[in-house]
Amino acid sequence: VQLQASGGGLVQAGGYLRLSCATSGSINGIRARRWYRQAPGKEREWVASIVGGGTTNYADSVKGRFTISRDIAKKMVFLQMNDLEPEDTAVYYCNVNTVYKDYWGQGTLVTVSS
Repeated sequence: VQLQASGGGLVQAGGYLRLSCATSGSINGIRARRWYRQAPGKEREWVASIVGGGTTNYADSVKGRFTISRDIAKKMVFLQMNDLEPEDTAVYYCNVNTVYKDYWGQGTLVTVSS
């Protein structure tokens, strides 16, 4: 199983990006698909989740600006990031949480300039 995150890049403050996470292979027992991020010099932090029924949750810092979604048939998860701020600069990681273990993608860098 591999998770491949993409869509990162350099954007000005106020701009937008859409991250994608593709899953190769089959994963059983999925509880949630999540996005995390790690800013330079900081610990990795949770950003957003989407669970089986489609319920979404967001960190307070991104609520109202970011939207997590999924395409179950294509085994993909997305993170639409609007009104980006310099504080959103980080490496973004996709995650699949299962009853057995967590799977992680390799990360995609988002840089927001002021």
